[in-house]
Amino acid sequence: MGKSFSEISADHRAFIHAQKMFFVATADTKGRINISPKGLDALRVMDAGRVVWLNLTGSGNETGAHVLYNPRMTLMFCAFEGDPQVLRLYGQARIIHEGDEDWPELYDAFPDYAGGRQIFDVRIDLVHQSCGMGVPLMTYQQSRAESQLEPFFARMGPAGTKAYQQRKNRRSLDGKPTDIRPTGD
Repeated sequence: MGKSFSEISADHRAFIHAQKMFFVATADTKGRINISPKGLDALRVMDAGRVVWLNLTGSGNETGAHVLYNPRMTLMFCAFEGDPQVLRLYGQARIIHEGDEDWPELYDAFPDYAGGRQIFDVRIDLVHQSCGMGVPLMTYQQSRAESQLEPFFARMGPAGTKAYQQRKNRRSLDGKPTDIRPTGD
């Protein structure tokens, strides 16, 4: 049976920090539900009720579109090694872009990854912990984001990355705008 909490405890924080990846779920009021895997050192627990995560540029931008219309977000962490556990953080997210007032301070909390696109600032209203016995045991090999995604955008450089975002990240699968800005302004 699962347990619910009103905030992120020290044990939850340690579990989150130990995971190599997490999943993000969002949905607009209509259209498709999106679930995205995320990796790298791209999530920070700011306090017991707030997390921020840096979203790198990718082939789509469903999360960005959904949060504009419906700020609900769920983050899920699964133990693929060690004792079984699934931890979900439920909350309301806001998008921070390069050029926004909060960007410099929050971006400085992360490594300087090529392709950083947005930061999601999530106010947590429920933490739910469950057994996770249905999650398989798996062995970590390496990060594709570190070996492929981040170098891809490093080779493009900032101008090439912005151009890619304009081509690939301006609209969701359902045709909704994502608020990607041409120059980070």
